[in-house]
Amino acid sequence: MHKILIVEDDKIIANTLVQQLGIWGYAVSCVQDFHDVLSEFVSFDPHLVLMDISLPFFNGYHWCSEIRKLSQVPVIFLSSAADNLNIVVAMNMGGDDFIPKPFDLNVLIAKVQAMLRRAYHFSGQRHLLEHGGAILDVADASLTYQGQKLSLTKNELKVLQLLMESPGKPVGRDTIMVKLWESDSFVDENALSVGIARLRKKLDTLGLEDFISTKKGIGYFVR
Repeated sequence: MHKILIVEDDKIIANTLVQQLGIWGYAVSCVQDFHDVLSEFVSFDPHLVLMDISLPFFNGYHWCSEIRKLSQVPVIFLSSAADNLNIVVAMNMGGDDFIPKPFDLNVLIAKVQAMLRRAYHFSGQRHLLEHGGAILDVADASLTYQGQKLSLTKNELKVLQLLMESPGKPVGRDTIMVKLWESDSFVDENALSVGIARLRKKLDTLGLEDFISTKKGIGYFVR
């Protein structure tokens, strides 16, 4: 089921969109905290965003720009400010389409369906994990923290994904090694220790010192 995040402060419009998109089988969530749209984006991990331009505190251009630092998820702008300048700015800030208000619901649904088909027919599903302000993009094999992005190797991605899926809970060394063996990459105890040490050094460059902690006699966890 595709997930759609609605960033719209007009409750009537937002509720209408929730109802209509729900009828078409989409999972829909509306942003509640307009101070921190990005956190709700990461938490919900949507496949598409419907974004108004005029919002409390920061406008839709700002939040689209912030989302683009983490993800290429499709963003469709909705706005009554449908002059050419706003449309151009919306596209330049990372938007994928622009629907003027007032809009026809049938047209909006058709555009949403078309956008999802183009975005995910070949590329498949995407997956974000967040912990302590660090955002792991599994599809992109990257970690973002405070605006900085770090590329990960296949094994580093597998390790961080395991740890961030169970934050605060130790993951055994044996469990990690089995996960790495799935990719035909044999890893023994020593190789795992060396790999974790290298990953910690990479995380340090992002300012994530002590992001991975050791539980003596058991394994590792993120805190």
